[in-house]
Amino acid sequence: MIEDKIVSREAAVKKAQQWKAAGEKIVFTNGCFDLLHAGHVRYLEKAKALGNRLIVGLNDDESVRALKGKGRPLQPAEERAAIIAALESVDLVVVFAELTSAGLLEEIRPEVFVKGGDYTLETLNAVERETVQKHGGEIVILPLLGPSTTELIERICPQGAHGGQ
Repeated sequence: MIEDKIVSREAAVKKAQQWKAAGEKIVFTNGCFDLLHAGHVRYLEKAKALGNRLIVGLNDDESVRALKGKGRPLQPAEERAAIIAALESVDLVVVFAELTSAGLLEEIRPEVFVKGGDYTLETLNAVERETVQKHGGEIVILPLLGPSTTELIERICPQGAHGGQ
């Protein structure tokens, strides 16, 4: 069930430890996923293919506003989490309040950390990068697979009805 895949931070860490103990490779990615589109779905499928289990860290509503502006998110975290959890490629979704996923990365310690092609190793948050590397993890940048959510919102509301962000 979808609800079983949306877990607390503590439950995500515990489940990741269990999977690792069973020899499974953990992949982690994170983001706002405000308006889920086909590019997101393809990205998450490609991320999952890099290991056995995919954990998605989802920015909470306050952190999305801080990152994207006052008109965002378009959907509350509970809705975004349910949509992501419904995807076959996703094993767990954990909502977090920080502006970066560094804390989750420190706790989960994935073997693979995946980000989209709008990042490079140089532009990736330094603390996230260092945390993954400190624990021997690999960082994979996947190419963008479609327009960004912000681009889609601009197409829908070209006059900035979404808060200008």
